[in-house]
Amino acid sequence: MLYFIGLGLYDEKDVSIKGAEALKEADAIYAEFYTARLFGTSISALEDMLSVKITILTREEVEEENIPLKEAETKNVAFLSAGDTLIATTHSDLLIEARKMGIETTVIHSSSILSAAPGIIGLQAYKFGKVTTIPFPEENYFPHSPYLAIKANMESKLHTLVLLDIRAHEDRYMTANQGLEYLMKVEDERNENILSEDSIAVVIARAGAQKPVVRADKIKNLLHEDFGGPLHCLIIPSDLHFMEAEALVVLGGAPQEILENDL
Repeated sequence: MLYFIGLGLYDEKDVSIKGAEALKEADAIYAEFYTARLFGTSISALEDMLSVKITILTREEVEEENIPLKEAETKNVAFLSAGDTLIATTHSDLLIEARKMGIETTVIHSSSILSAAPGIIGLQAYKFGKVTTIPFPEENYFPHSPYLAIKANMESKLHTLVLLDIRAHEDRYMTANQGLEYLMKVEDERNENILSEDSIAVVIARAGAQKPVVRADKIKNLLHEDFGGPLHCLIIPSDLHFMEAEALVVLGGAPQEILENDL
């Protein structure tokens, strides 16, 4: 048996009862935190609460050595990841290969930023288009694809959830400020008037925490605001229903003028 178990958004208490029960049935428990991390807890706290031993795997051990898959040929194995298992990860290939090998699988879902972010700021989930991720720029690497995804969504009058790069092995987590700077630099280079300093954006920090940061404002005001520690994400809204506009004002502190403007 190979269990795929999502750990939720923030701390050890986000694990579902179903997930906790499955962990007690497992002979070996592995976790990866290179795609995301739980910043409200530690591995030791998770182990103490669940009374289990968790082995953390590197990307190579998961994606090249396939340790969870190989172990599951003879054992009950649990494979843990932050958020909702199999969402925004590269682990679906493990599920496919397990099925091909005749290994029984169970998927136990949990909360995901894909649903939490729209909900916490009061935007309608069905009005979101393609999700995109802003990477850390490097020498000769500054892709415009996040901007183009926002452009395509805007043309269809859809909001955009923008995830921000995570390099857990380097302890680097892109901030909302860096993400907005990235988008404004692309706008400067392309000059397509998709975004401006007066465009409304949403910043969400530490979703799942007791007091997450939820801010909506003009980009020029958000660029220099301190949103605290990771993880951060962005939403670039498109046309707003009047209830969505009110939510941005009440829940995110957006300027009152958006209630009057046709955004």
